[in-house]
Amino acid sequence: METSPSVRLLLGWMVASLSWGALAAAGEAGATTAPPDPLAWPAATRETRPWAYWWWMGSAVDRENLTREFTRYRDAGMGGVHLVPIYGAKGWEEKYLDYLSPRWMEMLAYAVAEAGRLGLGVDMTTGSGWCFGGPRVTDEEANALAVVQTFPVAAGATFNQKFAGPRPQALMAFGPEGWKVDLLPFVGADGTLTWPANGGPWRVIAVGQKPSGQRVKRAGPGGAGWMLNLLHPPAVAHYLRGFDEAFRGYPGPLPRAQYHDSYEYRSEWAPDILAQFERRRGYRLPDHLDVLFTPGSTPRGQPPAPVAHRPPAEADRAARVQADYRETISDVIIEESLPQWTDWARHRQMLTRNQAHGSPGNLLDLYALADIPETEMFNRDRNPLIAKFASSAAHVAGRRLVAAETGTWLREHFTETLADVKHLLDVLFASGVNHVIYHGTCYSPDEAPWPGWLFYASTQMNPRNPIWRDVPALNAYATRCQSLLQEGQSDHDVLLYWPIHDLWHREGALEQKLTVHRTEWFERESVGRTADFLWKRGFAFDYVSDRQLAAARMKEGRVAVPGGEYRVVVVPACRRMPVATLGRLLALADAGATVIFAEDLPRDVPGWGDLERRRADLRRLLGLVTLAKDQTGLQRARFGRGVVLVGETAAALAAASIARESLVDHPGLLYARRRTAFGRTYFLANRGPQAIDGWVPLATDAASVAILDPMSGRTGIVASRKAAGDRTEVRLRLAAGESLLVRALNAAAPPGPAWRWHEPAGNPVSLAGTWQVRFVAGGPDLPPSFATRQLGSWTDRGGEATQRFAGTAVYALTFDAPAESPDRTRWVLDLGRVHQSARVRLNGVELGTLVVPPFRLALPTLQPVGNTLEIEVTSVAANRIRDLDRRQVPWRVFHDVNLVNLDYKPFDASGWPIRKAGLLGPVTLVPVVESSAPSSP
Repeated sequence: METSPSVRLLLGWMVASLSWGALAAAGEAGATTAPPDPLAWPAATRETRPWAYWWWMGSAVDRENLTREFTRYRDAGMGGVHLVPIYGAKGWEEKYLDYLSPRWMEMLAYAVAEAGRLGLGVDMTTGSGWCFGGPRVTDEEANALAVVQTFPVAAGATFNQKFAGPRPQALMAFGPEGWKVDLLPFVGADGTLTWPANGGPWRVIAVGQKPSGQRVKRAGPGGAGWMLNLLHPPAVAHYLRGFDEAFRGYPGPLPRAQYHDSYEYRSEWAPDILAQFERRRGYRLPDHLDVLFTPGSTPRGQPPAPVAHRPPAEADRAARVQADYRETISDVIIEESLPQWTDWARHRQMLTRNQAHGSPGNLLDLYALADIPETEMFNRDRNPLIAKFASSAAHVAGRRLVAAETGTWLREHFTETLADVKHLLDVLFASGVNHVIYHGTCYSPDEAPWPGWLFYASTQMNPRNPIWRDVPALNAYATRCQSLLQEGQSDHDVLLYWPIHDLWHREGALEQKLTVHRTEWFERESVGRTADFLWKRGFAFDYVSDRQLAAARMKEGRVAVPGGEYRVVVVPACRRMPVATLGRLLALADAGATVIFAEDLPRDVPGWGDLERRRADLRRLLGLVTLAKDQTGLQRARFGRGVVLVGETAAALAAASIARESLVDHPGLLYARRRTAFGRTYFLANRGPQAIDGWVPLATDAASVAILDPMSGRTGIVASRKAAGDRTEVRLRLAAGESLLVRALNAAAPPGPAWRWHEPAGNPVSLAGTWQVRFVAGGPDLPPSFATRQLGSWTDRGGEATQRFAGTAVYALTFDAPAESPDRTRWVLDLGRVHQSARVRLNGVELGTLVVPPFRLALPTLQPVGNTLEIEVTSVAANRIRDLDRRQVPWRVFHDVNLVNLDYKPFDASGWPIRKAGLLGPVTLVPVVESSAPSSP
């Protein structure tokens, strides 16, 4: 319940509490130390390198294979793994280990120690499979549904009922003119009720609970059982005691972090939910059972009346009671259940990673509970505005790392390319992620036949997949990006308030799951529309919750939260707002903040309890705001040292002098921005269809600008110039699919190389001659070598041997330098079409690995004659998998779900077309000259 002092005293207390205090340095806590040279890449660490989900199938692990796998991960440039025990492979049952058994704990200790010896980290799920749950969870502790029974009782009749099973948790009779009777005290010990229904007619509603049926998904041996009920804090305490017992006497080093997967519980009720509700909301929920349950709220519920038939007053009460219920279950998870887990881990010197999405609670507060908030993108569900809920929580709360489950169902199995992964990384980085966790890799013993042990919903990022050969280049790219994106602080101007109470007021299911898959909960709401506008117009923003706003203070004219400072708070169109939140916003304005209300001020409070008193408090607060229309059409009110603006968001941001990053006017250009000791660091990714070639504006006043190319590692000072409005323009050239890191420096350019662009200096020269092609790695067998003057897919050469092959072939050509080259001319090698990645050697010198088009790189000085070019091309695994299925080789040998396709149907590649593989070209040499200031396009 909200407190009810006089509004003026409330505001006075809020303003007085806006001293900065201990928040002064909180945003820098844990930030990586910047290197002394802004052109230097920070040293790679476990956290800057990418990690991977690491499934233990049946936990059938042994020391020798663990060491082999860890060594391969380290050599590929990974930083760590996240251990998840799941169902096992068929035929290996004798080697299974029960989860948390002494032998399992012994292997965990070996794994963490051996990973540490090799420079890798290990996280673990606090459970088997997902979500939390298992054999310790009793029926009462299981995630639960409400069981609702409705009985019509005629006026003057006697209601006789025997309730089988557990006694109802609530039993109410509702009659005409608002009459209600609590019948629970009249139920006998044997579950029998006899009640004379005087007056009436009556509707009797009984509510109990039952396990929802949701069990731990993909559990490993020793981990099966009910999923836990996070709405019931005692159940969480009992669950964690099992881990106390398992870790008592644990012989090894601890994992870096404990992990909680996305909220896939099915839970809307709990044994103590009625007491929780009354304590938190201040009124009895049983008195409103007549409006609590609506169609869709419970599978077996018999609601008192369809929503469409409710009178307006009753419909309003229903929405308010349901909103209070949703706020209650959110509060229970945020304030009681998950803090038990985070406290348990931190007490044992472990961090926590949490995926909040899918929960019915306030996602921002749930993400912020963890040391490492984690989002995910799933197949085509790649909305960066959803991923920003995790990064916003981290930025506001002062968490340095923002993780992402990366590559879940990226494409169909064995067709994913490293370019696909790179493009996904770019969207995640632009969303604020700086700690990618590939999804993922299975531990697989070398004794298991190819393709080894596999998880059904992942990009197979494992050493048995042919694409692994060039994974080190992708990992080096990710490491360089993350090393800069983990520096300093996020650098955003706008705090965007999430009016979750309007969402909670939507009548319907009690448990509103806020997922990354079906995102109507976001897109249909005002916050979704406002966030979309801010994103597309280039305004840097983070979401903020009611709880987070309550902790905000003013510091030197900015709104300060533990993770940083913001210039303005924007409130989307919001009908209902808690009195305390409006009071905090006005207190911030009084202390100097600019607060923008899109369209109008809120006009009502959420929920039902003590409604009229709270409405009166809200009206008194609104009465303090005297609005007057200015010349721009905005409504404006001076409020203490700050200002309240009401109206169209774009005009209000302009009035507040909030600069947008107009670089987003280039179609498909994404950015993320960080503040460091050097100035601002930008991550830029061209996800549009066209190259960007020209002067690109930055909303910052830079003394100089540096480019750091995360794919090649090359760095340099780039041409820049001043622009109007304290802006800087930088000369950039970004092909479609390319990305760069740009440092806008506060100081003059440090000593170092100038960034060199390649300017075309003539027509491309085709590399003609006979290519010698030999297969060097892969299977099922290495096809015979061949020679060709015409490049094409190797599947078109050699018949079935090449059509079923997946792996690597080397294309070698001897050529002379083109004649009549000008003195300053250099050459860029363009490989044309490549399926799917390529390493390039010239005259025995490794020049680089190309994993994403355009497949181009600059060559060193050519020999006049006799240059040897070797291009090592690696394919995806699709054709080899197709061959296994055509020959009906049993390779899908896993229990539980086994292996399924994107549609969750049994996987079968036998009908796939043969996929192109190899170097398709044309391969050309492009004459270029180097320039520090490229010509205009």
